[in-house]
Amino acid sequence: MSNDDFLLLILSSPSGAGKTTLKSRILTESHPELRFSVSHTTRQPRASEVDGREYHFIDNARFARMTEQGEFAEWAEVHGNLYGTSLREIEIARTSHRGVVFDIDHQGARQIKATMPEAVSVFILPPSMAELERRLRARASDDEATVQRRLLAARSEIGHYAFFDYLVVNDDLEAAHKKLDAIVVAERANRARNARAAERLLSEGHV
Repeated sequence: MSNDDFLLLILSSPSGAGKTTLKSRILTESHPELRFSVSHTTRQPRASEVDGREYHFIDNARFARMTEQGEFAEWAEVHGNLYGTSLREIEIARTSHRGVVFDIDHQGARQIKATMPEAVSVFILPPSMAELERRLRARASDDEATVQRRLLAARSEIGHYAFFDYLVVNDDLEAAHKKLDAIVVAERANRARNARAAERLLSEGHV
């Protein structure tokens, strides 16, 4: 596997836009050659979450040590909790998969793109703010204060849409999945990723 073939795919969205579901569909149904980068976080796990699967759940002291030791490719504070992508997650993916999927916010996306500009960034949008509110309220785990905080944060997060390479409106899950799949396929055919193959053909000379 060449470095040109390795895909760094960033997925970001406001809470409730369906990013987690789309990520799961991409990884399990259409692109199992990609590996999910499990982030570290200081927030408490939800009832359905498993340490090491959705996140590596750690305390603030350990997060601070990892930050001081330069173990994160990116990190940020979101909704009062710390989240970070460890460099080790990327290295593990490079040895076993053809790419890695990051589930991070716009702050983390900027940090990844700053050090790895070849990364492809996708922002998932809800069809409307009313639908986003409906989805957030459908979560039994979020109280009213949390819903209001997430709605307020969503407008700020959507305001960073211009930074991303692609925008996918998740008004229909099947359609959104097809669009995300198409982005991965198109990026595999990107000229920069395939330039070396073309140059090798040219170097073979005439037949």
